Amino acid sequence: MNLFESALARKNLGRPPVWFMRQAGRYHSHYQAIRKQYSFVELCKNPEVACEATMGPIQDFDFDAAILFSDLLFPLEVMGMGLRYEEGPKLDWHLRQKSDLGNLKGGAQLVDGLMYQAEAMKLIRKRLAPEKGLLGFVGGPLTLFCYAVEGSHQGNLDSARSGMKDGRFEGFFEKLKDLLVANMRIQAQAGASTIAVLDTCAGEFSATEYGQYARGALRSVLESFRAQVPGTPIVYYSKGTSWNHWDSLIDLPIAGLGVDWRTEISEVLSKFGDRWAIQGNVDPHWLFLEPAELESRLRKVFDSVLKLPAESRKGWICGLGHGVLPKTPEANVKLFLKVQREMFSSERGSV
Repeated sequence: MNLFESALARKNLGRPPVWFMRQAGRYHSHYQAIRKQYSFVELCKNPEVACEATMGPIQDFDFDAAILFSDLLFPLEVMGMGLRYEEGPKLDWHLRQKSDLGNLKGGAQLVDGLMYQAEAMKLIRKRLAPEKGLLGFVGGPLTLFCYAVEGSHQGNLDSARSGMKDGRFEGFFEKLKDLLVANMRIQAQAGASTIAVLDTCAGEFSATEYGQYARGALRSVLESFRAQVPGTPIVYYSKGTSWNHWDSLIDLPIAGLGVDWRTEISEVLSKFGDRWAIQGNVDPHWLFLEPAELESRLRKVFDSVLKLPAESRKGWICGLGHGVLPKTPEANVKLFLKVQREMFSSERGSV
């Protein structure tokens, strides 16, 4: 196993791998050059171009894993909601009432409309060195529902909250489930080391709401995927959540838990490092700091992890608590990896 895969299996006794969400994105000059030639949709749906976008940060920064360049909303497009990008994603219509569910398509066969992701994944795997991990990803059921209802995943989600009680969430998930599992499957079969399930709106809901409505749908997806592709582990990331949310995930079939920057990484590793790999969680806003201040803060975080027992940190996947933000200085991305490799350089190799 490479560093990323061994950390995901909680067997890494060497340097923790580094991977950033949105490491191929607007901050990166490589991405900007491609974007001048293609629209965002073309970039995602042209496998060769998606592969090139994915490989850019590997070539320039030497991250330990690559992630498919795509978007989590494409399942909603093939379900019949339309999708365009105008300073952000826009759906043609929303699930305003329960009767709107009749306009939704459903079923695993819809994955035929997402095969460009699998084709891109195959190309990436061919170009990617064996020592690098490769992530596929999908949106979590709750986050996709919030987009379907609200057109966004943050802010006032009162309509989505109501939809969890009036039958819209249940009806939406009934049509989404088989498609979402199939989406995960085609990425895994095309070469992904793991599939990340990204629930970026989870923290907008209380732990009670999350446990009552979202957890069951998530479990259903994860268990169905594991039955179809038993050898591919899952990383689950939920932005804005904390201990009470994570406690409800204890018996779900995930290999890794992604956490944002609101909780100290050493605390999460201490509590959950013997159960899951842990991905995260430096505040992405730190990368706008002056280099000396950034380095000082990074050293404190990394030192707190180094002081933990090796058993607690053998599943750490080092990174940010969310995606790289637009206009982040590339020099600070390089500094992050430089400091991390320096401070963990004495760690023994993986097993």
